[in-house]
Amino acid sequence: MNRMFAIVEREMRKFFRSPVLMIMSMMLPIVQLIILGHALGGHVTGAHIAVVDEDQGPQAVKVKEAFQAVAVNIATFTTIPYADELSAREDVRTGKVDAAVIIPPQFSRRVYSSNAPRLALVVDNTDQITSGAIEGEMASLVQALNQPVIQDRVIKKVALEIVEIYPYVEYMKYLLAGSIALAMYISVMIGGGMLYIDDKARGVHEGYLVTPISKLELVMGLNIAGAIKAVLSGICLTVIGSLMAGLGVIFHPEALFNLFLLILGTSIAFNGMMFLMMVRVDDPLVPRAMFGVLNTLLFFPSGAISPIGQFPKWLQYLAIVDPFTYAIHGFKSILLKDGGFVSIQTDLAFLFIFGFGTLLIATPLFKRTL
Repeated sequence: MNRMFAIVEREMRKFFRSPVLMIMSMMLPIVQLIILGHALGGHVTGAHIAVVDEDQGPQAVKVKEAFQAVAVNIATFTTIPYADELSAREDVRTGKVDAAVIIPPQFSRRVYSSNAPRLALVVDNTDQITSGAIEGEMASLVQALNQPVIQDRVIKKVALEIVEIYPYVEYMKYLLAGSIALAMYISVMIGGGMLYIDDKARGVHEGYLVTPISKLELVMGLNIAGAIKAVLSGICLTVIGSLMAGLGVIFHPEALFNLFLLILGTSIAFNGMMFLMMVRVDDPLVPRAMFGVLNTLLFFPSGAISPIGQFPKWLQYLAIVDPFTYAIHGFKSILLKDGGFVSIQTDLAFLFIFGFGTLLIATPLFKRTL
């Protein structure tokens, strides 16, 4: 044990002597949380819609008043009057406006006679997010216009009432779980994988050959040190990110304990995965080349940015064996849902089994002779 902890002490001393390394391992996830958290997932506002009124009737006025209500309240879009349909379509095509609404001639008369009144919406569908927001808002607006002035005493249509069991979750909160896992992954890759290969290239591991340190002690010492670094990064990102996102769950003792278990399990899983991949590597450039590939291969299919259900089947199969998937699911269960220990049992089981399993596989592969 003393020999193993001597290795841990050496690794930690080297890590704390480089505060820039600690800061940089957390800087990318924090920047990502701030930038992506505010850039994605928000409501579209300030879109410009051209309105061509070829009817000039009372129902057309009612439609334009509804547009003004949208512009004043939720501000999804503002309207710009156009004289003809051709110029409106051309401006949509060239990107001067985001969409165009055409109120055709005889629109008011068709409304009063219930003769299939229609509005035309021309959208620039190269931007699916903006066009989707405009289409959704227009659908709600048309539905409101179709409501009768005097409601029937007997409800004849099926209605859907949506009950949301959690408060509104901003995208920054949704992204927090992925940022914590990413910070731990970066800490493992920089403070574990890259330093491990650099030490091997410099002959540090060769020095261990003249000591009575066993292969198991060396492997465990290196991995315990790497796990401690990842745990420290995970704790820092959890506290800083929760405060930035406005989550008060970190002030609850039970939630803190569950988060610590997740951080510990994630650190063991990431370290085991890293050590298994690096145990036979000698070239210091290999982990640097693998960093970006693994980041894309493991982080994005895990559900950190978007739900796994929208992925193709082959990508969903990759997510099943990805430790990021279980770490992020567990962090979301505690940070966003306050689900308790029951909600993270499966995640913890996979992370610990995956971590210790990869270590058991990597230990006999470790080259103690250089």
